[in-house]
Amino acid sequence: MTGREVPLLIMEEGKEVGRKWNIEKEVFTIGRADRCDIVLPERQVSRLHAQIRLEGGKYVLYDLGSKNWTFVNGRRITDPYILQDGDEIQIALCVKLLFVGAEATAPLFLDESPLRLRLDKEARRVWVRGCEISPPLSLAQYRLLELLYDNEGRVCTRSEIIQAVWPDALEEGVSDQAIDALVRRLRERIREIDPHHQYVVTVRGHGFRFENIS
Repeated sequence: MTGREVPLLIMEEGKEVGRKWNIEKEVFTIGRADRCDIVLPERQVSRLHAQIRLEGGKYVLYDLGSKNWTFVNGRRITDPYILQDGDEIQIALCVKLLFVGAEATAPLFLDESPLRLRLDKEARRVWVRGCEISPPLSLAQYRLLELLYDNEGRVCTRSEIIQAVWPDALEEGVSDQAIDALVRRLRERIREIDPHHQYVVTVRGHGFRFENIS
């Protein structure tokens, strides 16, 4: 198995943020020992801390009796856990790894830094933390997101939003309430996958800013 046929781990928190590992073995070990597939030289990490095994076509996470435990999406695991695309694995609460499933398109972006949210502009598809938003965003939601995404860190005014989302409408014909409702719905769609990060920030009196930190 090579390329996009295998899942991927991306370090989101730890000393090597952004580093990626393809899970190309049927038994893949995480820990402090040199023989591990992912070596984490952290005092809190056990020598053999956790293991991912390919079983029946599924990737199953095991805690190997670690001293400081293994967590998935903030919850400690005590039994084998079948990993799903977008799961966050925390090792002793000092290292966080994002599991990107083999079926996801996110591995196409391996040459880039791991952002929380990604766009495929040609297909108008959106991924949040490795999970695709489904059903897709409406055209208006997508146009708003693309505008903010392309101007990350800069405040986009309401006039800019109208021009991008409703290019054929007169500016005075689009109310603040319509813009606010669109922003609110976009936030809700993103929050379905990642409720822990505010991507679209309101800058009172000016507009909206997009924050897509890694």
